[in-house]
Amino acid sequence: MSSAEELNTKNTPSFCEGIQHYGSAWPEYNEKAATAVITEGQNAITDPANPEAVYQSQLMADALRYLTLQVCGSKGSGHPGGFASSADAYAALVMLGHTNIVTEVGHHAPGFYSAMFLDSSLEEMGIKTVSDMQTRFREREGLLGHLSGAVPGLLSPAGPLGQGQHFAMAGALLHPEKLFPFTMGDGGMGEPYILSSMMHFNTAYPETTNFLPTLVWNGYSQEHHSMVSRMTNEEMTNYWKGHGFKEVVLIDAKDFDDSGQEGDYIDSTYFSHEKRLAFTQAILEGVDKAAKSAMSGTLTVFIIKQMKGAGVHTVGSKSHNLYPTDTLDQPHIIAGLQRRALNPEAWQIVRDNFSRAGGGPAVKTSVTEHVLDLAPLGKLPINEFNKEEKAVPATAMGALVAAVGQADKRFIVTNADGNEASAMKNINDALKIRHPTVDPLYNQEPDGQVYEPLNEDACAGLAAGLALFGSRALWLSYESFAINGWPIVQTVTQAMAELRRKTPSIVTMFTAGALEQGRNGWTHQRPEIENFFAGMMRNGNVYPLFPCDANAIQVAYEWATNSFNKGMVIIASKSPLPVYMTVEESLHAIEEGAATIYESEAGDKGTVVFAVTGDMVFLPVFEAKDKLEAQGYRVRIVAVVNPRRLYRPTDVAWDTVSEPDNKFMDDDHFNVLFDADVLLAVSGGPSAPLEPVLLRTRANKRDTFCWKRGETTASPTEVMEFNGITPDAMADRVVNLTK
Repeated sequence: MSSAEELNTKNTPSFCEGIQHYGSAWPEYNEKAATAVITEGQNAITDPANPEAVYQSQLMADALRYLTLQVCGSKGSGHPGGFASSADAYAALVMLGHTNIVTEVGHHAPGFYSAMFLDSSLEEMGIKTVSDMQTRFREREGLLGHLSGAVPGLLSPAGPLGQGQHFAMAGALLHPEKLFPFTMGDGGMGEPYILSSMMHFNTAYPETTNFLPTLVWNGYSQEHHSMVSRMTNEEMTNYWKGHGFKEVVLIDAKDFDDSGQEGDYIDSTYFSHEKRLAFTQAILEGVDKAAKSAMSGTLTVFIIKQMKGAGVHTVGSKSHNLYPTDTLDQPHIIAGLQRRALNPEAWQIVRDNFSRAGGGPAVKTSVTEHVLDLAPLGKLPINEFNKEEKAVPATAMGALVAAVGQADKRFIVTNADGNEASAMKNINDALKIRHPTVDPLYNQEPDGQVYEPLNEDACAGLAAGLALFGSRALWLSYESFAINGWPIVQTVTQAMAELRRKTPSIVTMFTAGALEQGRNGWTHQRPEIENFFAGMMRNGNVYPLFPCDANAIQVAYEWATNSFNKGMVIIASKSPLPVYMTVEESLHAIEEGAATIYESEAGDKGTVVFAVTGDMVFLPVFEAKDKLEAQGYRVRIVAVVNPRRLYRPTDVAWDTVSEPDNKFMDDDHFNVLFDADVLLAVSGGPSAPLEPVLLRTRANKRDTFCWKRGETTASPTEVMEFNGITPDAMADRVVNLTK
C-alpha cells in the first residue's frame, strides 16, 4: 500500500488527514502493537528491554522521520536531516517519560514540531491535522523555521548554536526532580564554550546533574563533514571525560549493521527488521542508563552515532536542507516517504504513547508552560543620595542586588570579570561567590549566589536561561565584553516577546568602561554595543537604560527587576560621580523617558538643549554649559534615561509582544524638554540610543557628540578629548550653528 488514495480510511485517525503515504504493517505488528505500551495513567514504559516497548519506540522514531520529511517537503524548505539521525534517541527519551527536552540545534525544528504534533500539543494553536501542520509550517503565525519557545510544548528557542545547554542547566537548577535532556549536533560542537560551560557549571553546582547532553554524532555539519567526524569512539569518549563527564554512554549504529554499509557512520533504517529492533533496544537501555545516572548525581552524556539523514530522502550534509525543487511530487522525496510510511493504526499507537509520556502532552506538562512562583521582594532599600554629593552608581546598585538575592534565594548573579572590579563588591559580601573552595578573603562559599565563569557566554547563558524559565537573574559585565554573551540575551528577549506566559525580564548591567578604562586602551573601550541595544528598542520589549547618577541607577534596577518579558540593559559607571536627581525625580525620568536636570534662569542669545545618555559624560556637558551661559545662551540639560519611551508608538513594535508597554512621551511633553534653537545630542557611547530625540526634535539646528573609537589614555577626560567630546568643542559648535 503506497498512497493515501489506495487506503480504506476507516482505521485512519482523523489527525492523519494530509498524510500522503501509508505502508503495510510491520512483522509481528498485532502481537507487539495491539495497544499502546504506555497505558492510561502511566507516564513511561517500565522496562526498556520489553519487546513491545522496543517495537513501539521504533514506530515512534519512524513516525517522527516521516512527518519531518513530509512537512519540510510540503514547502520545499526546512531541515530534515539532522533530526532524522536523532529520532531514535528522541523517541527513547519520550518513551522513558523524559519530555522536558531542549535543543541547541535550530535546524531540528521540524522534528520537534512533529513531536509536539504527535502528542497533540499543537492543537493549542489550531493545528489538528497533518494538513494544518503543512499549511502553518514556516509561515507567519505558524511554525517558524527555527524553534521558538512560544510554540506550545517547547521549552526554549533554538537558533544560534551553542545555547541549548544553558537552557537545560537553568531548568535543572530550578527543577531538580526532572531531567532536562538537550540535543546537540556534532557540527555544533565547534561552537565556543559548550563543554567548558558545562564543566564550570558542574564545578559550581556539583549536585545539579539532572541535565543530559544528547550528542547526535552523525559525521556531518551543514555543508561538509563535521570537524569531529574523524574521531574514534574512544577519542570521543575521552573528549567528554576530559570535560568532567564521569559517565559516557555511546551507542554506535555500526555495531548492529547487517546491511554491509561502508564507513564509520551508518544508516540504521537499512538494517534488517531484527537488527533495527536490536539497535532500538540498545538505545532505550542506553538512554535509561544515562538518565538514571544523571538523576543520581553523575555528570553524564548520551551519544547516538549514526549517519546524518538516517531514514529520510538522502544522507550526509545533502540531507540537511531542502530546496525549492525538493517538493512532495519529486521521486526522491516520494521514495524517502514510502520507506518510512507506517500503517494507519500505527499512527494512533504513536500518538497514544506520545500523549501519555511524561504525564500528558507537553503543552500541559513542560515546566515552562507554567508560571514559576517568585519570592516577594517588597520595596527595595533605596539609599537616596543628596544632590551635588558624589556617589558610585555601580556600588549603589550593588546594594539593591544584594537585597534581591537575600529575599530570593533562587536569584543568581553572573559576572565574568568580577564584581569587585566593577565596584560592586557589596554583592559578593552579601551573596558570596559560588565556589567549592571556601575562602573568606575572596567571599567564596559552595552555596553562593554569584556565578563567575570566565566567559561572557556562560554568564549570559545561565542568567538568560533562568529568566526565560521563570526565575530572577542578573548578568553583570563590562560593556567592552558584553558582545561575547549578548547573542543568547537577544535570543531570549525575542522569545520573551512571543511567550504565552509571564516571566521575569532578563536584567543586565554593563559597566560603561569606555571612559573609565583609559589605561587599558581600546580593548576595554567598546561602547559600540549600545548601537545593538538601540536597534533592538524597536522590537518592542528591549529597554537600554542610562541612569545619570547613583539615585537613578537604583530606580532603574528596581524598575527593571519588577518588569516581565523584557530585556533590560542598564549602563553605568563605577567612578564617583555627581548626583543630579532625587529618587522621585529619577522615577519620573524612568517612567517618562527623560527629565531636565539643569536649566538656566536667563539668556538672550537663544536656547541650547543638551540631550545626554550616560553619566560621566555629563562632566564636560556641564562645563560647556558654563561657557555658553557666559556668552548669553540659555541652557537646558536633559538626561535621556529611558530612550525607548521617547519613540513614537509607530516606531516600535510594542503591540506585537507579550506584556506590551504602550507608554510613550507625547509631543507636548517632548517639546517642553527638547524644543531649542540648538540641540546637541551627547553620548559617551555611540549616538544610536539618541535616535528618538533626533527623530522628533523640532530644532532645525542640531548635531551630535559621541564615541568614535578607543585609545590608550591617562584619564576619562583624555579619552573624551580624543573623541572630540570636550566643553570647548561643544560650545564652539553651538556658536557656529547660531551664526
